Amino acid sequence: MVDVKTCLGNAQEKMDMAIMYLEEALAHIRAGKASTRLLDGIRVDSYGSMVPISNVAAVNTPDARSITIKPWDKAMFRIIEKAIIDSDLGIMPENNGEIIRIGIPPLTEERRRLLAKQCKGEGETAKISVRNARRDGIDALKKAVKDGLAEDEQKNAEEKLQKIHDKYIKQIDDLLAEKDKEIMTV
Repeated sequence: MVDVKTCLGNAQEKMDMAIMYLEEALAHIRAGKASTRLLDGIRVDSYGSMVPISNVAAVNTPDARSITIKPWDKAMFRIIEKAIIDSDLGIMPENNGEIIRIGIPPLTEERRRLLAKQCKGEGETAKISVRNARRDGIDALKKAVKDGLAEDEQKNAEEKLQKIHDKYIKQIDDLLAEKDKEIMTV
């Protein structure tokens, strides 16, 4: 027989994963100010293995409009530059032989709208994951009724599951509103 707490716990774990996915996805969308997390998704070839830039260089944000990368190995300059150019950041790095500097240009109004739309898409993906977790939980509860779980227990568990679902949807909406405000602030 399926335990109600286990069922609710599994659904909540899936919903937590959706929130973590959304937070990670939103961190990679630049909002006009420099953040070292913009480079987290970019991998470089270091001695035969693909690693994040932060594993082969010191990455800093000296001010709100730039990121500096100081590779520990001089041979990594070209590799890091190429990885940044090939990425979807859309920013050209500057190399002076000592450090690689990435200037974060201010966003145009059109670009801000596109980024806000991209955030909404990521949010919708997370909401779909939360809804799927709820649906899977309800399905598991219905199967449990067939295995001997009382129907009133199933109904109570479904109500709890709905409350958990609503809490996570609100959390997603809050994250999106915060990111949208960050993007639209000039």
